[in-house]
Amino acid sequence: MTTCILTTATPKRIGFISTRFRGTDGVTLEARKWAQILQSMEHQCFWMAGELDAPAEISHAVPLAFFGHPEVAELQAQLFGVTTRSRQLTNRIQHLKERLKDEIYRFLDRFQIEVVIPENILSLPMHVPLGLAMTEVLAETGLPAIAHHHDFTWERERYVLSAVNDYLHAAFPPSLHRIEHVVINSMAQKELARRCSLPSAIIPNVLDFETPPPGLDEYNRDLRQEIGLTEEDWLILQPTRVVPRKGIEHAIELVRRLKDPRAKLVISHPAGDEGNAYVAMLHDRIADAGIDVRFIADRVAEHRGRNAAGQKVYTLFDVYLHADLVTYPSYYEGFGNAFLEAIYFGKPVVVNTYAVYARDLAPLGFRTISMSNLVTRDIVEQVREILHNATLRQEWARINYELGLKYFSFAVARRKLAARLANLFGESL
Repeated sequence: MTTCILTTATPKRIGFISTRFRGTDGVTLEARKWAQILQSMEHQCFWMAGELDAPAEISHAVPLAFFGHPEVAELQAQLFGVTTRSRQLTNRIQHLKERLKDEIYRFLDRFQIEVVIPENILSLPMHVPLGLAMTEVLAETGLPAIAHHHDFTWERERYVLSAVNDYLHAAFPPSLHRIEHVVINSMAQKELARRCSLPSAIIPNVLDFETPPPGLDEYNRDLRQEIGLTEEDWLILQPTRVVPRKGIEHAIELVRRLKDPRAKLVISHPAGDEGNAYVAMLHDRIADAGIDVRFIADRVAEHRGRNAAGQKVYTLFDVYLHADLVTYPSYYEGFGNAFLEAIYFGKPVVVNTYAVYARDLAPLGFRTISMSNLVTRDIVEQVREILHNATLRQEWARINYELGLKYFSFAVARRKLAARLANLFGESL
């Protein structure tokens, strides 16, 4: 069997631009996957962001482009939750925008960029000056762009009240010639058309299902022992950041209702950037439930190694290998990377039927334990059944992996990216 690799007639020099390309956030992960796919199509990829872990020879680091830069954070704090802004604030926005435009032009010139891929900076206003700068550069140059939109302003409560509605209408997202808009789910596609009259293509989040998952090796074999679990324990993995929309209180309730000392909830990621109240609430819930919960964010990183205390650090994929069950009780997700990762590793999933899952994923036929914001007796019994029934786990794993390969593999993104480039350059596939 041969693999068909799609490409456009001429390889391009492609520039990814965002606030951050570092770590394991969803935007960074998907951008890396796109780059891997594009490089397999013989294109060259380059990077610009405020925080970067790409090699220096193919990247342009601009600290001011990071949403956490002190000047940017101070500015952003004054733009939302109010309805007006001062003239001085407008001048500050414009000043930062001009500085960022200069850096974008330097990036374009340094690497002779032929196509730009703005990653989430033209849809979510976490960095208003950067979105404005990107929009103006595209308007001034006519440079082709594939705008990759993971989240939109209207999907985040914190942006409902704004002093920059004029900028949001102009640049989040912009309506310009030679931009291919790409969204990650069908709901976003419909809302973008309804609100902004902009057409878009759906390229869902993907995983390399063509390549089987890695297995246990000498490094990761001792993970359970390292985090204080035995082989007999049920490692129930919550593979998300600790933020309110992840619904981690449902995972705590599930473990409580299992009433089995083998059930151990393991939370792999740190808290997000949304304050400490949610984390405090979870600790209260854990204490009230009297269950065993392990927060192992200090033991999980993008690469294996040692942490500051000299302890072994594992990758998230290492943790998945040891999981008996994955909980994904989110109230909202733009897509669901953790869901794809769970089925990639053949793990049973308890998933809350958030809107995108209900519309785009559930109809495909995935075998899961689905809940609707409540951990009912039936949900608990289904979890007990899957934990005790190895044959059923294997059947679900096989069916789910086949569906992942069919709908969310690199081949799917490769075909759709080739079509976007063909639209921009008028070249045949």
